[in-house]
Amino acid sequence: MQTPVTEMFGIEFPIVAFTHCRDVVVAVSRAGGLGVLGAVAHSDQQLEIDLAWIEDELGDLPYGIDLIVPARYAGSEQGGLTVADLAEAIPGAHREFVDEILERYGVPEDPDAHAGWAARDGDAAFSANRASRQLDIALAHRPVLVANALGPPPAEMVERCHDAGVKVGALAGSKVHAERHVAAGADVIIAQGTEGGGHTGLIGSMVLLPEVVDAVAPVPVLGAGGIGRGRQLAAALALGAAGVWCGSVWLTTEEAETHPTVKEKMLAAGSGDTLRSRSMTGKPARMLRTAWTEEWDRDDTPDPLGMPLQPMLTGNAIDRINRAAHHEGSGAEALATYFVGQVVGTMNRSRGAGQVVIDMVEEFIDATQALAAQLEV
Repeated sequence: MQTPVTEMFGIEFPIVAFTHCRDVVVAVSRAGGLGVLGAVAHSDQQLEIDLAWIEDELGDLPYGIDLIVPARYAGSEQGGLTVADLAEAIPGAHREFVDEILERYGVPEDPDAHAGWAARDGDAAFSANRASRQLDIALAHRPVLVANALGPPPAEMVERCHDAGVKVGALAGSKVHAERHVAAGADVIIAQGTEGGGHTGLIGSMVLLPEVVDAVAPVPVLGAGGIGRGRQLAAALALGAAGVWCGSVWLTTEEAETHPTVKEKMLAAGSGDTLRSRSMTGKPARMLRTAWTEEWDRDDTPDPLGMPLQPMLTGNAIDRINRAAHHEGSGAEALATYFVGQVVGTMNRSRGAGQVVIDMVEEFIDATQALAAQLEV
């Protein structure tokens, strides 16, 4: 297969895999796609370790890295706020609500539980300082792509990546977002429909993709949101995309580090078992519907805080839930959740990540051949 994306990154198939698991990155890149490591949950030390490991495993094969640098987040206007400063801005009522959830569901205290995404190496999660250090680490290695998952890529990111010969990508949930990303210097746009897992907008992929493709041409576009099969890859290319960006489909693979309880929930879930919720990050993110999301969705509960206050509030609670969720029938099991898109309805068996790539390509070939046969006179 040959598209502007395969040529840009030197890959065989226009399939880009976003994942927090280094093993999935390697498996997808080995299978002919492009594995992209999501770095937001990594400490600086762990990111260095994982990038070195990925490069040892891949040799000359390409890979990418995904950062989160939101254009706006709580406290960004003041600048230089520490984790302690931000923590003081969390209302007591919100802390009491989280404690009440844990107590009511019988989630045990755990002195070994950490703060989740609340802070990494002294900086708040999703902050510019945090992402800047991650970019330092990334560019000390050799990724072919650095993507920003929230908002236009900052000028410093674009300049430093381009100076290092690294392409810059950015996720967009609307035509306007995509145009801003291109104006900021992005080399590739990831147009993510509302069906996708994680942070999404409200526009479906079928409408969003051609709008973005037309708006930013000739900049190549990756279709994202609701894509995990070969027929969906064919549809994305038919809509003008140069490839696809898939995230959710890797969460139930054999290599994935998804919590075993959450993985079982995903394998059993239907396409209607997700919702957009601010309950973990503070920004709307599609995730598995569980007792956790239902508690935050009640009319009589506090509204989630903005980013990064919400992950600072809930980080320790999520870690406690995950550490206890393996007990069948427990409250922690009921609360356990994670980001996933509507494509979860077809993620009903676990396969190797490399096999997912091959299956997508084979179904793509079947779909395009069937379509070609319909056009024969």
